[in-house]
Amino acid sequence: MNDTDSAWRELLGRAPGFPAMGASEADIAEQEKRLGVRLPPGYRAFLRVANGWGQGIFRPVHEIGLVRALAPWLAELADPDAPYPIDSASDEDYFVYGDGQQSFFYRPEYLPDSILVGQFDDGDFFLNPHVISQAGEWEACYAAAWLPGVERHRSFFDLVASDMDRFKDFPPEAG
Repeated sequence: MNDTDSAWRELLGRAPGFPAMGASEADIAEQEKRLGVRLPPGYRAFLRVANGWGQGIFRPVHEIGLVRALAPWLAELADPDAPYPIDSASDEDYFVYGDGQQSFFYRPEYLPDSILVGQFDDGDFFLNPHVISQAGEWEACYAAAWLPGVERHRSFFDLVASDMDRFKDFPPEAG
């Protein structure tokens, strides 16, 4: 086990439904071949530790895929011929993460090629292969019809860590 795997185990150990069964390297490689990409290292570590963890929030590796195929409503936001086309954000507005970020500044052209990895609260989690850190991590995002734009994080680990409080009570108790 490497340091990234350990960090995932520590983070996910605070949530319900863990431990989970991880995916094998062969399963991950097979899906990467099908998608024609090498998934980011932090997300690969997540899959090795907890393939599809989260009681339905995050998909197992064999169920991930391109946004254009699995969440067409998101991919359609990139259509320049849509009735209300969305302008692409400038670098100055786009590359802001954390508290200063404004979700309505995003780049719709990135959506169709992104990899859908989960759903929660009527929204979709996806990895953006167009924004890659020096460490090889892809930007990780969340979009929902009720959210004005796209919530963006520097990596999948950052996304999960920032939303852990939201996940801890999922699914809601029957009332």
